[in-house]
Amino acid sequence: MIRKKIIFNILGKLLVGESVFLFLSLLVSLIYQESDTIAFLYSGLITFAVGGLSYLSSKGVKKDMGKREGYIIVSLVWVVFSIFGCLPYLFGGYIPSVTDAFFETMSGFTTTGSSILNNIEALPHGILFWRSLTQWLGGMGIIVMFLAILPTLGIGGRELFIAEVPGPAPDKLTPRIKETARNLWGLYAFFTLVECILLMLGGMTFFDAINHSLTTMATGGYSTKQASVGYFDSAYLQYVIIAFMFIAGTNFTLSYAVVTGRFRKVLKDEEFRFYSYVVLLFTVIITTGILITSNMGYEQAFRDALFTVVSIITTTGYATADYLLWMPFLGMLIFVLMFVGGSAGSTGGGVKVVRILLLFKNSFYELKRLIHPNAVIPTRYNQRVVDERTVTNILAFFVFYIIIFMFSTVVMSFWSADIFSALSAVATTLGNIGPGFSEIGPMENFSKLPDFAKWFLSFLMLLGRLELFTVLVLFSPSFWKE
Repeated sequence: MIRKKIIFNILGKLLVGESVFLFLSLLVSLIYQESDTIAFLYSGLITFAVGGLSYLSSKGVKKDMGKREGYIIVSLVWVVFSIFGCLPYLFGGYIPSVTDAFFETMSGFTTTGSSILNNIEALPHGILFWRSLTQWLGGMGIIVMFLAILPTLGIGGRELFIAEVPGPAPDKLTPRIKETARNLWGLYAFFTLVECILLMLGGMTFFDAINHSLTTMATGGYSTKQASVGYFDSAYLQYVIIAFMFIAGTNFTLSYAVVTGRFRKVLKDEEFRFYSYVVLLFTVIITTGILITSNMGYEQAFRDALFTVVSIITTTGYATADYLLWMPFLGMLIFVLMFVGGSAGSTGGGVKVVRILLLFKNSFYELKRLIHPNAVIPTRYNQRVVDERTVTNILAFFVFYIIIFMFSTVVMSFWSADIFSALSAVATTLGNIGPGFSEIGPMENFSKLPDFAKWFLSFLMLLGRLELFTVLVLFSPSFWKE
């Protein structure tokens, strides 16, 4: 039996937490003395009131939570946070359309980075900060964040952690879930602060630096400029952002190992090596292609290629160059990268490197099993045998991902200018990347799409962020049977 009271109880606490961050954006608005102050005040008060009432109506409920409640809560919280998170856009009139406001907010929390805004610089500082903050909160995970920094709210449970953390098998830094969450968010905040300082040393204002640090570590890609990172036209700033995008796309347990002095663990990790090789290979090919087809200098070609490759594979979605102007072969390589994604346990979206690596390994071993049918040839990863359940889960993930991608592309073809727009719109939202191709390329946005398409793509963002199964299980009749 699904216990509704515990769902209302936890959602209420989480909404109260969201109101705290809305009030933080209100503080930014007050500092800059801009017109969005009232919008944040109303939004924060409404969110706090609804959250408080939801909590009080279910006060005293027992905290024992089952898997079904965990899946419902994790799926609902991203929708509920997006509903209340879009209030500042609506109350301030900055995004007057409910559809557009929800799309922008869902894109923020899921760290997709797809936008409908045509004049970002015209927005007040409070709105820009809230826009970046939604990505930072969603990057490491809303539930994980509340497990880490708001333990007094009494939110706990392995079910919530597993349902939200990306990857086929979430790693724990410590035996305790709350301590793991706290370490992850501590490391996340540390990298954000370090990047902010380095960006300021490169000439960025504090406001631009903190916003880009928030959205880089979240692999979100929202910028304070319409031209994205390309606006700053600085090699130093671009290399700093490349480095932190790469870190954000790496499993945070490996980053934790580096911080604690265990460097060998990183070098021995198969996923990290594969991730690094893919970045290197695609960068070399694209750099060569740019040099052959243009008069660009070596360093500029390398930097544009590296920035774009790291931005796409980590699903950050920043842009410094318009890859639509490159030769079709290079554009196709970028499209392929959209299906790779970051590492498991990172803030990156997409399929995840470890799944692709294990799929390749299992396929290769399957050929060997055909030749030697009596031999026992297990799939190994990091010198350990991968259990059959994990392999089956990965295969099922790929099947669902392909089916959803194909079906969604057919749906989007009704609303897109051409087939490549439909293909890339689905790939970029399902993979939580941001930019696509054609009418939604890196120098364009999603504002021209009809409302139905935006709602549909918003659902794909949620589906991709929670890695399909957490959401799809809710559509299974057996899930709701008592």
